[in-house]
Amino acid sequence: MTDPDQTSARHRLDTALDDLTTVFGDMTAHPDEHNCECHWGSAEELALLKTAGVELHPDLLRRTWWTSDWDDNASVLRRILPQLASALVTGQVLPMIGMVDVGRSLTRADWQHWPAEQTDAVHRFLTAWWVSSLTSPDAAVPAHEVLEACSESSATLDPWLAIWQTLHDPLADQRLTEAVAYWEHDLLQDDLPWDTWHDEQVALTMRATLTAWLVEHAPERLRAHGAPEHLLHRVRLLGLL
Repeated sequence: MTDPDQTSARHRLDTALDDLTTVFGDMTAHPDEHNCECHWGSAEELALLKTAGVELHPDLLRRTWWTSDWDDNASVLRRILPQLASALVTGQVLPMIGMVDVGRSLTRADWQHWPAEQTDAVHRFLTAWWVSSLTSPDAAVPAHEVLEACSESSATLDPWLAIWQTLHDPLADQRLTEAVAYWEHDLLQDDLPWDTWHDEQVALTMRATLTAWLVEHAPERLRAHGAPEHLLHRVRLLGLL
């Protein structure tokens, strides 16, 4: 039998994806937008960004969201956002560095200062994607990578960790065990476990926030999941830094 919480999380994610299509589906890149044919793509491909609702080839989608030198990053990202979000959920986006690149793309586009309807749709998607990554057994992207994208897009970990804290679910505990195993080396070296695009103060704050949250909340959940003792020991060491 399917867990009702998992069904609800998937429903919220599907709804958030539909909302992105409703809000952004008829948007295009700025008519004067351009880019280098040698390094980005052809004039024909650029024309597709100025045409609403046309599905892009996966490689064109990748080049478009990853490229940082658009004149109007916001209009380009709005054009591709419904397709990009669907590709993220199904695991078809393979960044060169990590999902932090997706967060950087959102930051470049300054999404938090878009019109309220657009900002709300993006936030609902990020939240639903994050919850699904923590509670869905078939989530295509590891939760710690989704957290990279979400935190990078907002320059903070606080709201995302607050959500994790409320999810009393065995899968959420399993995701925490997986994340601690992935993060512990960097955190013990006093480093954030991903390369943020934000300034040094934001990086220091996020690293301190993540460490403090793990020290307070991880031990009980790691034990509940039956995590190996060495991970619990690593968390105890974090409390001494």
